[in-house]
Amino acid sequence: IVTGRGKSGLVGKKIAATLASTGTPAFFLHPAEGIHGDLGMVTGDDIVLALSNSGETAEIVRIIPAIKRIGATIIAMCGCAQSTMVKNADAFLDVTVDKEACPMGLAPTASTTAAMAMGDALAVALLSERKFTPEDFALFHPGGSLGRQLLLTVEDVMHAGEGNPVVTIEKTVKEALFVMTGKGLGVTNIVDDKGCLLGIITDGDIRRGLERGHEFLDKSVGALMTRTPRTITPDKLAAQALHMMEKNHPHPITVLPVVDAYNKSVGIIHLTDLLRQKVV
Repeated sequence: IVTGRGKSGLVGKKIAATLASTGTPAFFLHPAEGIHGDLGMVTGDDIVLALSNSGETAEIVRIIPAIKRIGATIIAMCGCAQSTMVKNADAFLDVTVDKEACPMGLAPTASTTAAMAMGDALAVALLSERKFTPEDFALFHPGGSLGRQLLLTVEDVMHAGEGNPVVTIEKTVKEALFVMTGKGLGVTNIVDDKGCLLGIITDGDIRRGLERGHEFLDKSVGALMTRTPRTITPDKLAAQALHMMEKNHPHPITVLPVVDAYNKSVGIIHLTDLLRQKVV
């Protein structure tokens, strides 16, 4: 639990946020509100990190006796080793600075920077001690870019069920074209009678076929499809799908058929789906 008043309070809010986002449960307690009931948030198992450059912030000094009666551990992050806060704390983090950057020596500048740096150092030390991983970080940041890259799966964004463009191998190219345009993805999965993926046809294949004449529309899809295309399974990360598309040789691709463990077609994922989810 982090507490502080004024500029130290603003630094404290940032420290609490950094601790929480890196795996150490934390929140900010305003000392003035603590005097009037918010100390009920504190338990004997908690650690209270109290910030004050002078170590004499009145509201914090007033709540220290109550915090000690509750049984919580108090860490004073101060710039004065002989202050009231330090004398009554269980531990002292010294953030003393020679002078403020302010030319008048009044506005908290160097002192708040030192406190911020100490807070970040604490968070990083705890992060290392907890063996906090990028996956843990993503769990707490589902709305961020890293969160999407490490949490979003192919199943979350793929077109499945009625949205999955599928035709069986005996169908004609014309029938595949109708399915393709109906789904609006520029691709159709080709499957056997058991639903296993045999290949795909893309709008590019159709355009190239039309250059040879319209008669090809009545041919079987098997004559036009790309056999054994690159595929991905639903449990893979969406970021992996993007990597497969971009690193495909000799040319990047924009779609990936999605298959299960038995090679059955369960969906399709398009580059635009990944762009929409901001996986890129």
